[in-house]
Amino acid sequence: MFSRFENLGEKLLELEQKLADPAQLANQNDFRVLAKEHAHVTKLHELYTLYKQVQQELLDSKALLKGEDDEEMQELVKSEITMLEDRLVELEGDLQIMLLPKDPKDEKNILLEIRAGTGGDEAALFVSDLYRMYCRYAESKSWRVEVMSSNPIGIGGFKEIIVLIKGDKVYSQLKYESGVHRVQRVPATETQGRIHTSAVTVAVIPEAEDVELNIAANELRFDVFRSSGPGGQSVNTTDSGVRVTHLPTGIIATCQDEKSQHKNKAAALKVLQARLLDAMEREQHDKISADRKSQIGSGDRSERIRTYNFPQGRLTDHRINLTIYKLDDIMIGKLDDVIMPLIGYYQAEALKTLQ
Repeated sequence: MFSRFENLGEKLLELEQKLADPAQLANQNDFRVLAKEHAHVTKLHELYTLYKQVQQELLDSKALLKGEDDEEMQELVKSEITMLEDRLVELEGDLQIMLLPKDPKDEKNILLEIRAGTGGDEAALFVSDLYRMYCRYAESKSWRVEVMSSNPIGIGGFKEIIVLIKGDKVYSQLKYESGVHRVQRVPATETQGRIHTSAVTVAVIPEAEDVELNIAANELRFDVFRSSGPGGQSVNTTDSGVRVTHLPTGIIATCQDEKSQHKNKAAALKVLQARLLDAMEREQHDKISADRKSQIGSGDRSERIRTYNFPQGRLTDHRINLTIYKLDDIMIGKLDDVIMPLIGYYQAEALKTLQ
């Protein structure tokens, strides 16, 4: 399985020579692609070199055991062999993961859209809770969060909020967050202590780059309106809110958070581009396979993926039967205990197709 790694040293040298060529600097896009490939091949080469090293140490230890008569020394060598075998299995797993087809979207920034579903004001409040949770997680990863659009309600929640998250491999970490998030808790307005169940929908959409879409100017319609806050209170006295409609598909994006109409227009266009690209990719995805449920990481947004049970301090991810009793930590952005098992599960499922 790993025979293809034997020529990694030559590939690495070839990439280093290309990166050193001054002509490559003239095209920054090509240079960035080469730099990313160089980083990937370097990591793979280092991992395979370590794998071969451990493999040789294991062979040497087994040979030493055959020629050793001292019982105490035999026990030491056996212990060393067990440790090396475990390490070899671990490295084999890492190399197999490196063999998986790379999702080109993994490197991208994302648009995170959180919307209130069933549950009224309680659902809107949970939108706010999830927004803070993802913001704190982003902060722990040194990512940047920029609000693109929001629809607040007067009690501190949101009917909808859309944010752009920028950073290193954001999509690869958050792509499995798409779906219906259910919350079970006693609302602050509940006088009899009854537990209510509400739902919020999360969509994770890779940021679209201008080169990926060719949108003609006559395919877009722009409408402006007066921005408003909770309860209809006027935010400003100019028509700064912008609504952009893609006429062929009917897809709409709206932004009113900025005081400048120009900034709102730019933000709305960015959201629209991401939604258009996402819609195109989903259409292609559906054509490839009619059975979406059998596909790895389909991220179907209609699927109930997770339940947050506050009375019991429990989070359950229904896709992988994961239950964690650390809900307080999760809600302050400590999401790795949820995200890493999800990534591991879907990688394991993908590896089955290679065997």
